[in-house]
Formats: sequence, structure tokens, C-alpha cells
Amino acid sequence: MNSPTSTNPPLHLLNTWFFVIIHALAIVAIWHMVVHFSWASLWLGVTYFVVCTFAISAGYHRLFAHPTYKTFQIFRVWHLFFGAATVQNSALKWSADHRIHHGHVDKELDPYNIKKGFVWAHIGWILHQAEELDYENVPDLKKDKWLMHQHRNYFWWVAVSNFILPFSLGLLWGDPWGAFLVTGCLRLVLEWHSTFSINSLAHMLGTRPYSLANSARDSIITAVLTMGEGYHNFHHRFANDYRNGVRWFHYDPTKWLVWTGSKLRLTWDLKKTSRDAVMRAKAKVIEELRAQKLAAAAE
Repeated sequence: MNSPTSTNPPLHLLNTWFFVIIHALAIVAIWHMVVHFSWASLWLGVTYFVVCTFAISAGYHRLFAHPTYKTFQIFRVWHLFFGAATVQNSALKWSADHRIHHGHVDKELDPYNIKKGFVWAHIGWILHQAEELDYENVPDLKKDKWLMHQHRNYFWWVAVSNFILPFSLGLLWGDPWGAFLVTGCLRLVLEWHSTFSINSLAHMLGTRPYSLANSARDSIITAVLTMGEGYHNFHHRFANDYRNGVRWFHYDPTKWLVWTGSKLRLTWDLKKTSRDAVMRAKAKVIEELRAQKLAAAAE
């Protein structure tokens, strides 16, 4: 499977300049809101943040990368549209990278390998050139005509969802540039860093109650930032579960959204790990930790 080059890959100039420009415009957005404050523009940005975060969590991640449930095509297209507004690549590319990550976590082939450091895992891997993917690991997704349309026309999906639509909505309350800056730039920057925290912080901060095999960790901090994606240790142990937060009190709005959809018959075939399997995983971790302590005491 192809992966990012491993030794000092050159910068991806388009990605790098785009990131720099959008971060600069995010600062302009803050200035604009100080000078020309608009509640409507602010709430559009907040609404977009919530909808787009769900598009990544419930859509790109739990529906496409890991088909943990099924839903109607209209909702798949909804996730594709607002997922494009996060400017994190097409759903096909995102899912292919993510499946490689799960197959090679913490190893050289891992696209956002945390062992290369926080900066690389968080954003560096995006700003550097990578080898072309062959998409052999997403044959199921290539059968979806709308998903492939988004992949082949990614630029236009991004342009319409993240820039043209917010600007057009802003015309309704006389602040098109404010809506564009707040939603298309400031919200986008916040979206990027919240999502990227799963690749970086979620492999550094938190606990490992379900598996010690890799660096993935459970953390309420990253869960809050990402609509529940922060229970990363559980996710890496049971990647095909529609839940990330397995306990009822775990903060996982995406789990609640998908579950509620099942009660309304909008989602179905929700994949769920058995309680016995979860308990066996936790018991194994306890045994491994006990063995480590005994070994350390014997030295």
C-alpha cells in the first residue's frame, strides 16, 4: 500500500500556501467581527462547525472509512457536502488514508505516525508531498457514484460548500464578507485543528484501558473537541463499532446521533461490540500492566 514518503519529503506547496492563507484570513475574520459584529454571521459559523464536525465524525469516519452503520443516500450526500466544507480531502482519499493508519498505526506506513512527533501527526503530514494512493483499500467506496463524483470534482464541492454558500447566505443579512470570513475561514481553521487533534493529541494524552498495542488513547478533551472521537483507544481496539464512547456517560454526540437515527429508521445495521468482548479487552490490559509491574520489580 502506498504511503507518504518517509525521509524529509518536500513541501506540498498548494496545501502549504492554502493553509497559510486561510489562517491569515481567520485573523481577518476576527478583526471583521470586532469592527462589524454580526450575530447572524457568528451563528452561521457555529452552525457550520457543528454540522461539518458531524460530517467528518458520523460521515467520513464512521460511515465511510469504517462502515459501522447504514443510512439513506440523501444523508450520505449531506455528509459528502459538508465534509467537503472541512477541506480535508475527498471522502475517498480521507478514508483510504485512515484505513492505512489503522493497518499500520505507529509504524512507518502510518500517514500520521505520532512517532514522528506532534507537529508531523497534527499537520506536517498534510503539508508535505506524499506518494499517490492506489485506493485498493476502498473498493466498497468506489461503488458509490456520489462519493466518486465528490472525489473527481473535489475543488467544486469545496468551493460551493465552504465559500460560495456562506457568502450567499450572508447576503440575506447584509454581511456576505463577514459570513465568508467567519464560516469559510475562521470556522475552517478551528475545524482543522479540532479534527487534527485526533491524529496528534489522541495519541499522546489520556488512558489506554482497552489495548496497549498502540499509542491511541481515550481522552474527554479530544472527545469534546470532535463530537466524541476522542475515545481513541477503544476505537483502535474495536474500529468497526459505531460508538467511540462505549459507556453510556461517555461524551459521544455522534454515537447519540446515529443511535437516534436508528430509532427514527433513518440509520440501520449499527455495528456494536459485545459487552463480553469489551470486558475481555479490559481484563487483558489489566493483566499486561500487572505483568509489567512484576517484571519491573524483579529487575
